[in-house]
Amino acid sequence: MKRITLLFIFTLAFACSFAVKKDADLLVYHCTIYTVDAAFTTAEAMVISEGKIIATGKKNDLEKEYNCKEKLDAQGKFIYPGFIDAHAHFVGYGISLQQVVLTGTSSWKEVIEKVKTFATENKEGWLTGRGWDQNDWPVKEFPTNEQLTALFPDRPVLLERVDGHASIANKKALELAGIKAGDAVNGGEIETKNFTTGGVVTQQLTGILIDNAVKLVASKIPAATATQFKKALQAAQKNCFAVGLTTIDDCGLDYEVAEQIEKLQQTGILKMRLYVMLSDAKKNYDWLEKNGIRKTDHLNIRSIKMYGDGALGSRGACLLQPYSDKPDHYGFLLSSPEHFDSVANWVIQKGFQLCTHAIGDSGNRTLLKIYAKYLKGPNDLRWRIEHAQVINPDDFNLFGANNIIPSVQPTHATSDMYWADKRLGKKREKGAYAYKQLLQQNGWIPLGTDFPVEDISTFKTFYAAVVRKDAKGWPAAGFQMENALSREETLRGMTIWAAKANFEENEKGSIEKGKLADFVILDADIMKVVAQKLLNVKVLATFLGGEKVYSTP
Repeated sequence: MKRITLLFIFTLAFACSFAVKKDADLLVYHCTIYTVDAAFTTAEAMVISEGKIIATGKKNDLEKEYNCKEKLDAQGKFIYPGFIDAHAHFVGYGISLQQVVLTGTSSWKEVIEKVKTFATENKEGWLTGRGWDQNDWPVKEFPTNEQLTALFPDRPVLLERVDGHASIANKKALELAGIKAGDAVNGGEIETKNFTTGGVVTQQLTGILIDNAVKLVASKIPAATATQFKKALQAAQKNCFAVGLTTIDDCGLDYEVAEQIEKLQQTGILKMRLYVMLSDAKKNYDWLEKNGIRKTDHLNIRSIKMYGDGALGSRGACLLQPYSDKPDHYGFLLSSPEHFDSVANWVIQKGFQLCTHAIGDSGNRTLLKIYAKYLKGPNDLRWRIEHAQVINPDDFNLFGANNIIPSVQPTHATSDMYWADKRLGKKREKGAYAYKQLLQQNGWIPLGTDFPVEDISTFKTFYAAVVRKDAKGWPAAGFQMENALSREETLRGMTIWAAKANFEENEKGSIEKGKLADFVILDADIMKVVAQKLLNVKVLATFLGGEKVYSTP
């Protein structure tokens, strides 16, 4: 009888233990998972169900608790939360992939050759391209448009500088925009040069347009068709998944474009999660006031993006003192302080988020003081300064005192370090690209790339933040290493802190129970691999909501 009773108890216990097992979709195991939770813990396995993480821990323990339909052996590799780019231009990047790619060109001659090749393959319409940077050329002055005009007398050409804050247009494009020598534009510059003929000095357009002047020509380019738009975004998405990006902040779109994005997401054609900032325009304010915050698992619209000043590379950044390499030039604001103030007043009343591009120390000071006027000290509104690139020593405290979030892009430092001191001088340069000092203001900082201004590579972001050298290891001691970030700070900046900047830290940015199953599998451990090998790390797979959206070829 005793044996029968024991057998019954054992059988009942076994049956009960099996009965309480929960069903789940996927068990991922045999890996090192960096959860990026508050304690920065690691795990060896996780369980996913209905697109969300439901448990992390040890494989044996999880198998006792869950019946998983599928199992994924990660083969000892390394898993991180899906990377989030806190400042980029996803739509612009996609469109640029359909244009002449001028990134990395070593001279104006090479730019011309690339445009000629593109024109033979694309015989109709505007010729557009992006990516040239005169700072990378032997002659570091802006080019002029004579060759473009001679080659394409009847076809308009507009080629954007890498930062998007300057362009060069040929004569046909300038004529279509109605631009003449001597014309002026607020918050921009239409460059001319003087010619003397028979003792008479005349002005001629060089084709160079800076900041708001670019819009005069760009506005004449026909909008992409629905088919072209879809193709552009699919191309951008494919490349972004390949570097482990699962959420991207698109910084400055019109509401019509945001609605197109949402339609593509609803059909499943576009899977990428996007945080969209609406550009500073009345129609976008009206749309946001009418519709309120638009939030789905794939789309988040809750902010306005203002544009404080231009870029340092094109000398449009607004400085408190003149440029060191152009003593009579301070750069400029793209709108009046009164305009910035009126937008801040509207945003604070409506309860939205405000994000503002600011590069120069004067541009940053102007916006920081306006922010402080309305935020009035500690808050959780998470108003952001995008770039926060050059800060006067007296102004850093304004970030912390008002919980203003500096949203920075580490590769800007390693791209600009070759010539930043020439623009700023050594003393002023010390307040530039000061990521550690900015991190200390609030205790967290979101990181991005600003692509297509910079490369979309997540590993270049990580390397630039931690190592602060170029791919060749220059400078040997690193660039202003007092402002380098630790590996943990950098990973947090690319995941949970980037999510927090979007008010999304409770749904993504870490591998924790209840969050979206967005994660990447890498072939090496970026937290431990030697610095020289960081740029060689590869994404083996990217998962979005538990679905594999990329795997290495």
